[in-house]
Amino acid sequence: MAAVSRAGPWSPTGNSWSKWQVAVVVGAPLAVAGVSYWYYRKSGKNRTRNISGTSANGNPTSKTPSMEGPDNTIETIEAMIANEKDSLKKAQLYKNEGNKLFKAGKYDDAINMYTKAIEACPSTEKSDVFYQNRAAAYEQLRNYSKVIEDCSVALELNPRYTKALQRRAKALEQTEELEQCLEDVTAACILEAFQNQSSIVQADRVLKALGRKHAKEAMKHRKPHMPSKYFIRTFLSAFSEDPLQKMIKSEYPPERLKSEDLASKKGFEKAKHAFAIGDYDQIVAACSEEIDSVEADGGSTMAALLLRGTFYLWLGEMKNAAADLEAVIENEMADKKLRVNALIKRASLHVQMDDPNRSFDDFERAANLDPENSDVYHHRGQMNLLLEKAEEAKQDFARAVELNPTFPIAYVQKCYIDYRFGSMTNGPSAFKNAQKAFEEAIQKFPDCQECYMLYAQVLNDKGNFEDADKYFEKAMKLDPSNATLVVHRGLLQLQWKNDVDKALKFIEEAINIDNKCEFAYETLGTIEVQRGNLKRAVELFDKAIPLSKTEFEMSHLYALRDAAVAQDKVATKLGLSTGL
Repeated sequence: MAAVSRAGPWSPTGNSWSKWQVAVVVGAPLAVAGVSYWYYRKSGKNRTRNISGTSANGNPTSKTPSMEGPDNTIETIEAMIANEKDSLKKAQLYKNEGNKLFKAGKYDDAINMYTKAIEACPSTEKSDVFYQNRAAAYEQLRNYSKVIEDCSVALELNPRYTKALQRRAKALEQTEELEQCLEDVTAACILEAFQNQSSIVQADRVLKALGRKHAKEAMKHRKPHMPSKYFIRTFLSAFSEDPLQKMIKSEYPPERLKSEDLASKKGFEKAKHAFAIGDYDQIVAACSEEIDSVEADGGSTMAALLLRGTFYLWLGEMKNAAADLEAVIENEMADKKLRVNALIKRASLHVQMDDPNRSFDDFERAANLDPENSDVYHHRGQMNLLLEKAEEAKQDFARAVELNPTFPIAYVQKCYIDYRFGSMTNGPSAFKNAQKAFEEAIQKFPDCQECYMLYAQVLNDKGNFEDADKYFEKAMKLDPSNATLVVHRGLLQLQWKNDVDKALKFIEEAINIDNKCEFAYETLGTIEVQRGNLKRAVELFDKAIPLSKTEFEMSHLYALRDAAVAQDKVATKLGLSTGL
């Protein structure tokens, strides 16, 4: 959901474009740049009719003679047509009889007539309609290889033959040749100026399927990838009752870190020390040493499992994360706070694996274990917010703030959901109430950049762009390492002033701040698609894809990439400009 800040475990794919939006956006540059192509007209002689009684361009054509008579059989009709001396006229007669047979459901006979039309047609005349009509008959017989073959010939004769593109795309989807299918349906969308809803729906469907296919293949070879320190800090900041953070902060104050050497530590002690100084690459191995040690006590083992499971979650090693978190959750002797924290993180894992029902089961279990733990309600509220369950989110955030009124992130997110809920029920007064609530939140928590960021998004939602920009700027001063915040400010420039150059400058700055900010690469790639810089867009999506932690996230990015690749290929084939 676009207005949610990307803090915490619920937001790794927040702010992403839907695939339906992508399908529409991908066509935008060509729809602007090449209007003349949408009204392409074939000059020269009138085209012969297809099954619907129109030319390949959709224009009605005059009737050509056909064989009348109630007693005429196919054989007698063929004999009568064979006597026709004019080759083009003979081809049209065969085609007309094929159309009648098609409408009568006699597809094999129709195919025979269309074949004769093709054979009779002079080489000096185009026979693309005859091939397209025969493909339609093969389609009724579900002979998809023949559909593809005939549509391909029709398109060689007329590359802008929209019906042939649509029909071949359907056949290619049936045979699971998705890359070529996407190219055809993209070409059809472009030539129709994105006015045919069925083509748009097919493009979206194929993008999803192709994205899933590519993501599944890529996940088999994906290497674990440690996220940026900013991502880790943001994730952890969304917890007010994290037992691991409390343990490490109390055991490793700054004065101890200065006086002790990490190299002398082993096991969980080494993991805690490494965590305290931000040396995250050593933590999984150190935790594993603790877990595998026969000398480890139960408490340190459970804490090490939770810490390692958390890092596996960040690394995108979902099976390993699930195993470690489950080991903590199912150990009834483990500390209650550790088990609840593990349940919340496993709920995050289920969301990333696109299984929200199991997430709610874990939240319910966590609430039963520790009903006074504000983190349970705060994180469940975030998930309800992402799932557009405003009333449930409102109740959860209210409970989280009731239990811990001094936790700024939950407090300000309650302000935001109150605004969202109020907008649906109270109309204009919701914004006034939100303004008052956010101003009070900023006064209460003046150093919390989340307060400024969410208020900026509310102002943006109301079209108060200048004020929104000021609050984004204030948030950036408080947290200059927040790359996602910089991306949001860049997007505001597009919405407010349509200032592409300024937007790009902000997003490039975000990448300089955090070169692992997947959201920045995705957003910049999407803008480049809109600008028609398709090869550059593909490069950016290629940078975002390895940063994905789950197959679900990766499939979305592959869909964006596949859409850009398809449009680039289509533009080249049809000789269209992709620049605005």
